[in-house]
Amino acid sequence: MTKIKKFLITCFLLLLTVGATACSNKKSSSSSNTPKSINVQFVPSVAANKLEARAKPMEKMLSKRLGIPVHVSMSTNYNGLVEAMKSKKVDVGFLPSDGYIMAHKQGAADLLLQAERYRVTQPNGKRTKELVNSYRGEILVKKGSKIKSWKDLKGKSISVTDVTSDSGYIFPIAELKQKGLDVTKKCKLVTVTGADQAVIDVLNGDTDAAFVYEDARNDVLKDEPKIMSKVVPIYFTKRIPNDTISVLPSMPKSFRKKLAKAFISIAKSKDGRKLIESIYSHEGYTYAKDSDYNIIRKYDKLIASTKK
Repeated sequence: MTKIKKFLITCFLLLLTVGATACSNKKSSSSSNTPKSINVQFVPSVAANKLEARAKPMEKMLSKRLGIPVHVSMSTNYNGLVEAMKSKKVDVGFLPSDGYIMAHKQGAADLLLQAERYRVTQPNGKRTKELVNSYRGEILVKKGSKIKSWKDLKGKSISVTDVTSDSGYIFPIAELKQKGLDVTKKCKLVTVTGADQAVIDVLNGDTDAAFVYEDARNDVLKDEPKIMSKVVPIYFTKRIPNDTISVLPSMPKSFRKKLAKAFISIAKSKDGRKLIESIYSHEGYTYAKDSDYNIIRKYDKLIASTKK
């Protein structure tokens, strides 16, 4: 065999080796962009046992679109969900605006999608067919109460939800602070699990008022058909950016795109829309940017000032 033939054969074998290595690396890189499974976690907006039963079908819907196992679970509160994402035990979290801000600041979450809901009109909290990416918080009292405006809340008991809840805590407290009433010092705050419980507390007279989202009375309408006339709003907050679907910062961008498309696809399907409506009254999902949540950061500072 001549030296030229030996040289050519060596070059050919070298090219085969490089090509095989490149293909192997490409395959490895591609597979590394798709996790073997993902954990999705929710926080109850209604009684936890109700939400968990409603959310379970999300596993099958997501798994079908992603091609990997999906595990859905509940967290007792938003702080717990943020901690779970910090420790990478949860890959995808359904976080309210303030919960997202907290998680993002701690490097635990990036924004994937923003929820869409039907605009609510007053009186009687009727939902329209217009999809919007924001909502309002409201303060409810029992019909006939001596509390006619926010000024009358001083010294009264108020049902609130998680301290990271925008409508159930952050927005009403921040805005009333701006108006001159620090409810954390001048009122009795009673923490409850879910806006539906807050509405019932007011109806039963267990508390004088409740901070909830507009219009949480719809959540108890089936059990209390006359709730709209028995419990009434006296105050509405400024518009709050809708809830987020947040993901771990370490999640590959290519998989984020696939995941976002999966959620949007679910929301557009008949069964999927029904599912997300039953979980969080979400009607769809849209893309958003981090700066859309700057008003939350502003209100967080106001809340921090009430603790000094």
